Amino acid sequence: MNTLRRSLLAAALLPFALPAVHAQAWPAKPIRIVVTFAPGGSSDIVARLLQPGLQEKLGQTVIVENKPGAGSTIGANEVARAAPDGYTLLLSNTAPMSISPFMMDKAPYDPVKSFTHIAYIGSVPNVFVVHPSVPAKTLPELIKWINAQDKPVNYGSGGVGSIGHIVGEMFKNQYKLKMEHVPYKGSSPMHTDLLGGQLQFAVDTLTQNVPYMKDGKLVGIAVTSRARAPMSPAVPSVVEAGYPKLLAENFLGISAPAGVPKDVIDKVHTAVAEVVARPDVAKRLADLGVSPEKMSQAEFSKFVTDQVTEWAPEVKASGARLN
Repeated sequence: MNTLRRSLLAAALLPFALPAVHAQAWPAKPIRIVVTFAPGGSSDIVARLLQPGLQEKLGQTVIVENKPGAGSTIGANEVARAAPDGYTLLLSNTAPMSISPFMMDKAPYDPVKSFTHIAYIGSVPNVFVVHPSVPAKTLPELIKWINAQDKPVNYGSGGVGSIGHIVGEMFKNQYKLKMEHVPYKGSSPMHTDLLGGQLQFAVDTLTQNVPYMKDGKLVGIAVTSRARAPMSPAVPSVVEAGYPKLLAENFLGISAPAGVPKDVIDKVHTAVAEVVARPDVAKRLADLGVSPEKMSQAEFSKFVTDQVTEWAPEVKASGARLN
């Protein structure tokens, strides 16, 4: 009888014990990092640079997925709508957070409220870059050349809503220049035309242009940072050149859907910080023109909010639109 009672009691308690038995600590399956640009751009390069270290730190496979389009809003919206369980992350950057939502009549997400901004990686400036056939080596010379053309000068960027697009529109509007934007689906296809001379001028992230500038295939006019970039010390900054209103840097970070559990936030933040601090990764980031900076999760969240506040009026004033 006692044996029967113990069996019945054990059976009655079994449903309460199952959750504890089957509960799995995060992460229990592969993690996705969504990149909002095509392969080859700075966001993609940085995501793949961090990938092996994050796999080691988190003990799970980390998959990088490229979801470009609609000014980076397609990939960002996919993450915003994903389950807040930490298995879908975003390589967040200036385009989908600070620019594209303000080029639309109704954005599909709120860059602050729809996400948990977890870890800041760093920032990278853009560069005004031209084909060697353009007779300009400085911003004043570039402005003079543009004004001397019979037709509007085409300028390329990595896509509609990219920071290069907005900086190009700021440049055009502030100095009353005859320019037309030519959007590409990422920097790689743009470089095909730029290197071939079909496109003569672009505003693009510094990272992927440095190799061409070093080889003399492209000419860097100015970087959109306060000071010269260590990876391209010969190119002056827009501030140094006397054009401080063109100051604009593209931030990179890791974000997730709103509502991700605190323990997941802490694990991801710690893992990213430790990977970024590794000497080999830090050197590679520096080689890519990325300037890292330590931020707590709360500081990064505030940083994104501040970026939105600063960029929204600039984007709206540019007149750039996402159809």
